[in-house]
Amino acid sequence: MAVDLRALAIATAGFSAFVNLYSPQALLPELSHEFGVGPGEISALMTATTAAIALTAPFTGALADVLGRKRLITAAAFAIVVPTLIMTFASDVSQLVAWRFVQGLLLPPIFTVAVAYVGDEWPPADVPRIAGLFISGSSVGGFAGRFVTGVIADLMGWRASFVAVAILTLAGALIVTVALPRERQFVRSGGFAAAARQMLAHLANARLLAIYAVGFSVLFNFVATFTYISFHLAGPPYFFSPAMLGALFATYLGGSLAVPWVGRAIPLFGRRNFILGIIAAWIVGLFMLLAQPIGVIVAGLTICAVCGMVCQAVSTGYVITTAKEGRSSAAGLYASLYYTGGSAGAFLIGFVWNAAGWTGCVIAVMAVQVVMAAIVAIAWEGSRI
Repeated sequence: MAVDLRALAIATAGFSAFVNLYSPQALLPELSHEFGVGPGEISALMTATTAAIALTAPFTGALADVLGRKRLITAAAFAIVVPTLIMTFASDVSQLVAWRFVQGLLLPPIFTVAVAYVGDEWPPADVPRIAGLFISGSSVGGFAGRFVTGVIADLMGWRASFVAVAILTLAGALIVTVALPRERQFVRSGGFAAAARQMLAHLANARLLAIYAVGFSVLFNFVATFTYISFHLAGPPYFFSPAMLGALFATYLGGSLAVPWVGRAIPLFGRRNFILGIIAAWIVGLFMLLAQPIGVIVAGLTICAVCGMVCQAVSTGYVITTAKEGRSSAAGLYASLYYTGGSAGAFLIGFVWNAAGWTGCVIAVMAVQVVMAAIVAIAWEGSRI
């Protein structure tokens, strides 16, 4: 069977973005100890990047109008190598946070434009499958960023771990450059003024708003869970090292295997019923995180990872099939709300951690899940396409 180079390039774009986005997560306890700050303060490394993404994602579609989609994706993939390498010279948390913010500015041109590219260049029936491959690549990148940094930090220190991430990113950028063809179906929207008009139209679309709300909730829960589980397991009675914390993110690989099947599940169950079932399973996984045995915790994390990635794949595909025009701005708004949720998850759950510990964090995430389920039940359509 011939390799679909376009699909490979889209999956690699997801890998390149997410290998950077979550790379410090397994290092947070070590960095917290080295720089003498608490969990809430060091989690700013996550908040800075997601906040930058939230600020810039809606405007990347207009930028793609000027530069072209492939050109923007590849330029950003190469450019992000620079702040990743500069982070190795940081002498305090504020410098790390500043360069993490710069990373965040460069990520939307990779994944937001890649998602819009999928919506334009593939037939609608193929969009869920290709969006699933993009999410699979993203999940592998998320795992690699956390696992590689954790292992290398144990062997050579945290600074060397960011060098490794830069090398992985550079390799991904080269693959995308070679494998992704120039866009053929893209119709330029008319620049920033047209993009602003399209965004206003998207914000008046109740169906899109409901999808955006679910996107916000998905990353809120993801970042809250996978950030503070690191602190939970780094402390007694577990005392996980950075490498062990990085290995936990192998749970992401379960999502990589499950997401490509999303395209078959929606016609079988209907989009709304399918997502409600996934949210119910996600809540079960959260309950398992309150257990003591590490095996149960790992199983719970796997369920959470799979359910989160499936929700993200369905929501992403839903955005680009719902928006009949201005797909770049629609995907950009989705990314903005999605990463605003990630920033809120890292920041707000820090207060919950300080007040109520890990148990409080899990209960707070469950509450967000219930709200997300209500939004889906009320506002999502039950379509089987």
